[in-house]
Amino acid sequence: IAPGYINTEMVAAVPKDVLETKILPLIPVGRLGTGEEIARCVVFLASDDGSYVTGQTINADGGQVML
Repeated sequence: IAPGYINTEMVAAVPKDVLETKILPLIPVGRLGTGEEIARCVVFLASDDGSYVTGQTINADGGQVML
């Protein structure tokens, strides 16, 4: 799992103007991700629903790498 910008203490330390003018505009969904969203990816991969998924990188980044 390759998370993008997640609403964590580390990202909270980024100055607000930098976050709003330089980072958020690069995220197509227009917001930071949450730890819960990353956890749901983990749960999927660990579940029977994800049992046939192998050798993949899941980009959980709000579409950022699509740009």
